[in-house]
Amino acid sequence: MARESWASRVGFILAAVGSAVGLGNVWRFPWMTAEYGGSAFLAVYLCIVLLVGVPGLLAEFVIGRRSKRNPAGALARLAPGTKSWGYVGLFGVITALVLLSFYSVVGGWILRYFAGSFTGSYFAEPSAYFGRISFGAEAAAFQVVFLALTALVVLGGVRGGIEKATKVMMPIIAVLLAVLAGWAVTQPGAGMGLSFYLNFDPTPIQNDPIGMLRAAAGQALFTLSLGVGTMITYASYLGEDNSLAFDGSVISVLNTGVGVLAGLVVFPLLFAFQGGLTEVTAGGESGAIFMGVAGAFREMPYGEVIAVGFFGAILFAALSSSISMLEIPVAYLVDEQGVSRRSATVGLTGLVLVTGAICAFNPGIFDFVASTLVDLMLTAGLAGFLVFTGWVLGKDALSEYDSGAGRVARALGTPWLWSVRTILPLFLLVTLAVNLYALL
Repeated sequence: MARESWASRVGFILAAVGSAVGLGNVWRFPWMTAEYGGSAFLAVYLCIVLLVGVPGLLAEFVIGRRSKRNPAGALARLAPGTKSWGYVGLFGVITALVLLSFYSVVGGWILRYFAGSFTGSYFAEPSAYFGRISFGAEAAAFQVVFLALTALVVLGGVRGGIEKATKVMMPIIAVLLAVLAGWAVTQPGAGMGLSFYLNFDPTPIQNDPIGMLRAAAGQALFTLSLGVGTMITYASYLGEDNSLAFDGSVISVLNTGVGVLAGLVVFPLLFAFQGGLTEVTAGGESGAIFMGVAGAFREMPYGEVIAVGFFGAILFAALSSSISMLEIPVAYLVDEQGVSRRSATVGLTGLVLVTGAICAFNPGIFDFVASTLVDLMLTAGLAGFLVFTGWVLGKDALSEYDSGAGRVARALGTPWLWSVRTILPLFLLVTLAVNLYALL
């Protein structure tokens, strides 16, 4: 059976952007930015996206397109003399399942808030409402619905499911966020939010440089879907005529643009209608937008309408990422085990329902997975992919990078390979060591 492929370059780019945008740019980003000093965190985050994220993205693209396989199959195929690299790729497949287990719980929250926005059911007491629905039977029920929506898209395949869905969802996300940002920045008091978000203040970096780097690195990998094998899987459906450098740059710019745009919605609204960041920081990483931004809707005119647009955009963002997470293990079973897409999708969705229920009923496990385990796994995974690209593929990686590339991209190929071999794995391994030390 012929392997699936993207119908168009635009379809691939939008699917990859959809995977990268996800909840990391909207659900996690406001709390991280508020916790680590606003503009200072944004600046460090953008630097890591440029210096680590983009080269890492290209490394995963190279592995995927050259192998035409899922992460486990890709590394095993490209390093036929040893089985150990296949296990590194399999680690990415497992990471995808772990990630989807907690992510689907948050997706269920988003779905619940989207439905509640039509009536403003959470407006009266945002904090108490989030406390009631965030864990337990109701959270598990909405997680089931969210996973069912995810599985329906993946069942359709690469062209008929993933590509079609993201071609619809990504423009809607961009338009909704742009309209909301345009409205938010004009509200009285929004200027303080813009100042917090955009006026650079180096003090937070000076106060805790290590903590800032750890947080920004974790956020960058999470938002770009790196270290899990998403981009390996998506690039495996690519043709040889695509410029990986160009596509990677476009994806990174669009992903970062959506993230910055989300900040232009969140922070002006918080300062205009909530008087600051108290509710965001009080809500912690999990409840920031639900207790902070959701509370702001109560104070504004036409709050229900604005809330529907906001949570509608986030719901599409969540689905575009969860689709890519499920596609990774599905591709593994299809490629390596000969399982049909239908059977793989149904079986894996059932597995995630079980592992996700553990997160839905146990706040402590959820918090550990969401705030600690995932960052560790993504950092370790990307470090492995970079070492593989730089030292196992070596010049073959550069040859794959050059295929379809223009003159400027080719000129950057050698510096890219050098960074993948040296600085970037070292940075990630140090980050991983610091994160592990912080657990002691």
